[in-house]
Amino acid sequence: MDAESLLLSLELASGSGQGLSPDRRASLLTSLMLVKRDYRYDRVLFWGRILGLVADYYIAQGLSEDQLAPRKTLYSLNCMEWSLLPPATDEMMVQTSVVKGRFTGDPSHEYEHTELQKVNDGEKVFEEEVVVQIKEETRLVSIIDQIDKAVSVIPRGALFKTPFGPVHVNRTFEGLSLSQAKKLSSYFHFREPVELKNKTLLEKADLDPSLDFLDSLEHDIPKGSWSIQMERGNALVVLRSLLWPGLTFFHAPRTKNCGYIYVGTGSEERTTGPGDPALKQGAEGWNVQMREDGGWKWLWEVTARSPLRKATSCTQMRAAHRSGSPTHLLLAAPQAEELTNSFQ
Repeated sequence: MDAESLLLSLELASGSGQGLSPDRRASLLTSLMLVKRDYRYDRVLFWGRILGLVADYYIAQGLSEDQLAPRKTLYSLNCMEWSLLPPATDEMMVQTSVVKGRFTGDPSHEYEHTELQKVNDGEKVFEEEVVVQIKEETRLVSIIDQIDKAVSVIPRGALFKTPFGPVHVNRTFEGLSLSQAKKLSSYFHFREPVELKNKTLLEKADLDPSLDFLDSLEHDIPKGSWSIQMERGNALVVLRSLLWPGLTFFHAPRTKNCGYIYVGTGSEERTTGPGDPALKQGAEGWNVQMREDGGWKWLWEVTARSPLRKATSCTQMRAAHRSGSPTHLLLAAPQAEELTNSFQ
């Protein structure tokens, strides 16, 4: 969400519980304007908050005049003092992929991971256990980059591409119509396109090159990974990501007011598909029921009154079944239908 309309944006996103205390709002409003001035950014976005055990990370991003140019990411623990994060690299992604669990809230904290590395001793080659230390600041960079690439959102028409290549804010954008706002095809990923490059010339024939230069959300995999809801008497459309719980996009139709915010632990929702051969074996004898919830379909197995637990693997499904505790498995709608039919 744009720092210049921070208070209004937070109010529009408050329906998802993405609120801040009055003192935090006041601190952000002042400090983000200073960040824009000191770093000479064209725009500053308040990205959101990653929840930690000891403290939370407040995230902001600085954009240049070209809106798709690499962004500068900053974090703060008190909404007043901001530190610049390094750009994400492939090495960071690989290094931090082994780290699990919650953020601590201390950027200097180091996670320890033991891995096997090949060591040459003359003609002999043997494996040796090496303890690798990974800073939480590095993990923070990696998670922010993953969320940006997966679920950052912009409505169609909010940006336009010039014939020379740069992408600018569309000053004539007056918002989506009510009918357009209800369609997932009216929203794009706010990053460099990936899938668009793979389209054929025939598929691109009906696209406007100045507006349709980004990847549409309607082609996201798995299908049904976005929830669209109309709120406040159709005066506000809200998109929620079911892959990265905590990401909320809002837009008031027929107005320029739009933006997204992430408030969560930085954990991705894992999904399981029907292609897993162990899945059918683990579900034999289960009383499978279907329920639709926010664009997703859930497979339910209730065997006791204890709290529901989420099964992210077949092993967890079988273990929960043996222990008599109820379990539910999250699947995309088409996968859920296919899987349920195979059990009947």
